[in-house]
Parts: sequence; C-alpha cells; structure tokens
Amino acid sequence: MSREVSAARTPAGDQLPGALPEALRAELSAFRRDLHRHPELGNQEFRTTATLKERLERAGLRPRVLATGTGLICDIGTRDATADGRAVAAAPDRPLLALRADIDALPIPDTKTVDYASTVAGRAHACGHDVHTTVVLGAGLVLAELARTGALPRPVRLLFQPAEEILPGGASDAIESGALEGVGRILAVHCDPRVDAGRIGLRTGAITSACDRLEVELDGPGGHTARPHLTTDMVTAASRVALDVPALLARRVDARAGMAVTWGRLASGHACNVIPQHAELSGTVRCLDLDAWRQAPDLVHAAIDEVAALHGAKSQITYVRGVPPVVNEPVTVQLLHSAMAARRGEGAIEDTEQSLGGEDFSWYLEDVPGAMVRLGVHPPADPTHRDLHRGDFDVDEQAIKVGVELFTGCALLDGDLAD
Repeated sequence: MSREVSAARTPAGDQLPGALPEALRAELSAFRRDLHRHPELGNQEFRTTATLKERLERAGLRPRVLATGTGLICDIGTRDATADGRAVAAAPDRPLLALRADIDALPIPDTKTVDYASTVAGRAHACGHDVHTTVVLGAGLVLAELARTGALPRPVRLLFQPAEEILPGGASDAIESGALEGVGRILAVHCDPRVDAGRIGLRTGAITSACDRLEVELDGPGGHTARPHLTTDMVTAASRVALDVPALLARRVDARAGMAVTWGRLASGHACNVIPQHAELSGTVRCLDLDAWRQAPDLVHAAIDEVAALHGAKSQITYVRGVPPVVNEPVTVQLLHSAMAARRGEGAIEDTEQSLGGEDFSWYLEDVPGAMVRLGVHPPADPTHRDLHRGDFDVDEQAIKVGVELFTGCALLDGDLAD
C-alpha cells in the first residue's frame, strides 16, 4: 500500500466523518476554561489528571494514570478499550496512532481580565496547554463514538503528558511508563499566536530548536573597589562571560546551526564599594541543528572556561541536557496536510518556520515517526498578537474545533498509510 495520502483521494469535508458536534463543542469550551482557572505546574497536575480521567470514564473508556502519578493514557479501538468491551476497531491489531497533549502550566501570573482567569496566584496556562489538552480530549470522545460503530480504521491512544515545561521534560517519564508501547505514529498540536484561528502551520523536518539549561558560578578573591588591581573583578568577569561567550561560540559553530546562548539571570554583589567574591549566571542554550546540539556541552564549557580564566575567575558550570529539536517526519506531515485539506481546504494550511522554542515532544520522535502542527489561535479580527509565555496570553476558542477535527481526520485517513 502506498505511504502517501493523496489529496485526490481525500473526501470533501462534509463527507468525512468525525466532525465536532455542537453540543460537544460547547462542553469542550467550558472544559478548557475550567482548566484555565485551575493551572497546575509540572508533576503537580493532580486535579487536571482527575478531571480528564472522570470525563473519559464517563464516556465508557478505561484511562490509566501514568506511573509518575499525574498524566494518563487512554486507548480507543483496542479489544480492552472500554469497560464493557464493546469498542473494537476494524483493525484492532494495527499499531496505535497516538495523540499527545501536554497538561502543565507555567509559574507566571495571569494578567487577563476574563471570567476564566487563573484562580491560582502566580500560575497560568500561558502556553496553551489547556487548549492542547482539550483538543486531544475532544478528539478522543469523537473517535470513541466512531469506534463503537466500527468506523475507526486503526486504534488510537490519547496521551496526556505532564511536565513539558520542566527540562528535560515529562516525555521521558511517559515513555518509561509505556506510553509508546504499541504506537506506530504520534501527533501533537502547539498553539501559535502568529497564525489565525481556523488555520494551521506545517513544516517537514525540524520545527523547533534544541533547548538546554545553563548555570554558571564564578569565584575569586574580592576586595575594596578602591583597589580592583588586587582582586578578581567579579562583576567585570561575569559581564564578559555574558557578552563574550555567545560571541565566541558564533565563531566556533557553523552559523547555519543556529546555536544561541541567551542569559536570563546575572547576579553578583551586595554593596557599591565592595568587589564581590561570587557571581552567578543562568540561561539557555538553543540550537537548530541536531549534530551541533550534540557538540554543544563541550563547546559551551570550553568557551566559558576561557573567558573566565582571562579575567582571573574560577568557573563552575552546570549544563542540564534538555531536549533535541522536534523533527517532523514527511509522511506524517502529508497526513496532517490531507486531513486539514479535507476539513477546511488547502487555503487553511500555511508553511511555518523553525522556531527556537524547545519541546519535549522530540523525545517521542526518537522512537516512532510523527509530527507537530502549529495550531492557529489568533483571533483574525484582533490587531494585537499576544505571545506565548506572557500573562495576557489567550486564544480564539475556534481553534479547539479545528484541532479536534484535524486529529479525527488524521485518525480516519491514517488507514491509507502502510505501517
């Protein structure tokens, strides 16, 4: 069987089952707003997990909480998918198509004035994970109904993953809990405030960056600001590390690799007339290229040591491996394209650029083919763009319907793909 999903063979949107019923659309909007009011940080998503589990069980499914205690997986169309054993797919022994959502929030305040604003101080769903979660839940509920009628061509796994925002991400824990067992392909959406609601962005190949965390401590003899020549001028040393290390790496790495060291914190000293003995810097290392990412720890260590030594400071470096780039597999991208074309037409699809953002969805793609799609969430009539990881971030909830129908379309058209 061909591994391509031909646009010519794709049914028109009104002929492809799996559309989102209006009653369920309203329920999903309310569900997303409830999650938005109750954001939970990584590995603390107990309420979110319990809420998802209750709704899936109410649909007759058998969700299983991950071994980490938060997050869950739920199969549809397998022989044991439902409590009464009714839901059996047309081909229950085929590898599963996994739909992944991340369920954690961010440690930042919600600054919106809406009735569904966060009720938890210093916590907000400012990256759209509440939307991702609602999309996968909605797709699962629709697909469960299709499975009951024998209209699902292959079994599907819903994967609600905790702790995406915590490096190196909760994906590794989910994989260790068996999330990929029996899975042949995996899909994910990510909210994109640069894309209008009703549209998606697709890209073959790398769509995100690698992202690591970097902590640097500098030490040396301090002293009086009247006699800097008798000290290690720690403020100057830290400043030079902050400025010179990124510049030095730019001359040691192919510019096409897109390696970038960006500092988020620099701290040193307590008094205006005292040269401190200690300084700290922290930031991220991002890289567009997988091979360059593998070399990054050694290159960054060497650059920091050289600059610190030049200024008489001793350096201690903590380099925390994060995530590799998300690399979208071509056949899966074509599947997403065909499903969206069937639902909303070719005009609803646009090319998207590779982002410097990191995403632990990349770990799943080390084991199985898959792809991440950019889900447009910007209200088309709104002249402002509220970026991710900001307290005022919000979405046009039309994106929920788009995401659900994209995923149900993929589940149906995926029957055309050879395993």
